[in-house]
Amino acid sequence: MNESQAREEICRVGRSLFERGYVHATAGNISVRLDDGFLITPTDACLGFLDPARLARLDLQGQQVSGDKGSKTIALHRQIYAAACETDADTRCVIHTHSTHCVALSLNAHGPELLPPITPYFVMKVGHVPLVRYHRPGSPEAAKEVAALIRSHAAQGTPIRAVMLPRLGPNVWHDTPAAAMATLEELEETARLMLLQPHTPPLRATDLDELRQSFGARW
Repeated sequence: MNESQAREEICRVGRSLFERGYVHATAGNISVRLDDGFLITPTDACLGFLDPARLARLDLQGQQVSGDKGSKTIALHRQIYAAACETDADTRCVIHTHSTHCVALSLNAHGPELLPPITPYFVMKVGHVPLVRYHRPGSPEAAKEVAALIRSHAAQGTPIRAVMLPRLGPNVWHDTPAAAMATLEELEETARLMLLQPHTPPLRATDLDELRQSFGARW
């Protein structure tokens, strides 16, 4: 995917997420890692009405090169790319949203993860979603904590594709904007199921073993 295609895809994915209620107002951001820098949605931009030509273009150090002012979350995105690429060099897109059901679950979450493994597709397509301690939006401490979680899960043989920022929203990443969007959708819909059926038991250990053996599930 070249830069022109990446610009179009960021806008297509942003519009799709907005139109289907996964993002609202000016919340959320999308970035793509290029060979020589990054593209990221502008600060305070509505993801439903992005202009490909106005996306922020940044260099490899995260400094603005062109376009509208980039979202302050580029610091977090860069940490995610750096950590995730250590085990998956194809990581190219990060999406952050304030998706309602994920945020609602995080308000009273007390465990190390946002969700237990309650459906096979959540296990197969998303996997573990560790909770980060609460930090203000744009906090450099949150970025460091996320990177540490990515590396620690990879070292344990359970690489992750998502983390949850309590009271703010999830960050997900994958090799394309479309794949990252699909991961976000599965995560948000699983959170919705958990809110509808809060006493749902997790899948059994034997079920998880079967998913790992059959599909390489990350659990």
